[in-house]
Amino acid sequence: MSSTTFSEQARAPAKAAAPTAEDYIERVRALAPLFAAARDYEEDARELDPKLVAGMHAAGLFRMLLPRWLNGGALDTLSYTRVVEEIAKFDGSAAWCVNQGSGCSMAAGYLDRETAHKIFRDPDGVLAWGPSPGAKAIATDGGYIVNYSGAFASGSRHATWLGAHCLVHEADGSPRLTANKHPELRAMLFPKAQAEVKDVWHVVGLRGTGSDSFVVKDLFVPARHSFLRDDAATRLDPSPHYRYASTMVYSSGFAHVALGIARAVIDEFMALATHKTPRDYRNTLRESALVQADVAQAEARWTAARHYLRAVVADAWHEIDKGAHPTEPQRVAIRLASTHAIHAAKDVVDSLYDAAGANAIMEAGPFERRFRDIHAVTQQLQGRKAHFETVGRYLLGLPLNLDRAQI
Repeated sequence: MSSTTFSEQARAPAKAAAPTAEDYIERVRALAPLFAAARDYEEDARELDPKLVAGMHAAGLFRMLLPRWLNGGALDTLSYTRVVEEIAKFDGSAAWCVNQGSGCSMAAGYLDRETAHKIFRDPDGVLAWGPSPGAKAIATDGGYIVNYSGAFASGSRHATWLGAHCLVHEADGSPRLTANKHPELRAMLFPKAQAEVKDVWHVVGLRGTGSDSFVVKDLFVPARHSFLRDDAATRLDPSPHYRYASTMVYSSGFAHVALGIARAVIDEFMALATHKTPRDYRNTLRESALVQADVAQAEARWTAARHYLRAVVADAWHEIDKGAHPTEPQRVAIRLASTHAIHAAKDVVDSLYDAAGANAIMEAGPFERRFRDIHAVTQQLQGRKAHFETVGRYLLGLPLNLDRAQI
């Protein structure tokens, strides 16, 4: 590791050499002691350990998708998701928060620079949001009056700004429509201190994400603190990765969270199998033909799912690198490969959890928390099996609104 500190690297001027995926992965591995020490805190407090968050900020992990003019990493998607996967090997909740915050940070490409600096210039600046059915914004002079009640705002406890996705209404109450005659859904950004955050995150897995709810009532949000998410016509920053929709960041990124959790379980199980001799057995687990088959099938499932996902992401990035946007079939392919990877990762964890026997249920062991975390991943929006139906409709030529289908 260079003698330059994480903090110095994260705060380096834009003219400095951009960090690579390998640089970030080295930083993640250097945080291993903090990840280990944070485990009990996260389980009890249901949020990331502040000491770990500080280390992650110093390593620039929440800024990997921000542009260079904000001292961000501006990583391409394949590099970025490699780092997310590496974080997940240590801590699924930390990886989830990084990907959620990174998806939110895509807002920087749609804001004027003064506003973007206001939100992200602080090295510890993080934006968080979640789904917001029923949220409403009334247009008024200079901005909007926002009423919002939403949930699942992952990372909201260490966030500095929050966002709400609101249907926009004119002052007379009529809904504002886009050029395509759809109701306008606009993201509203405001300092966290202006919202009432509610401690509701009492869950079985991904406990450290602190995915709380928050409420705002009759809050004025300046127009410049709002934007149309993933609207190419309103994008202000021409950086290539802003052509990769935030929904694609979420789908491919959270799939890599699942893959990272599963990879750690495979590695931990193989280590266990070399020294564990089950009760009433003469040989170690690795001598069992059944265990050998379990390990081989787990490795095949994981490798196949990962290669498939990264191949379709690479295909989309190739379009971006040429100056185009990912095509409709590529967007659908990423959704399919991401959902498949999440469930393949769960199957891997389940099979090796079973094979580990009583060791798997020990809270201090390497399996129990990851088992809970991977099952929490599959229960979230990105893991819902309904995505298979959505993609199937598309493949069969049936009508589909890709934006509304989280694609």
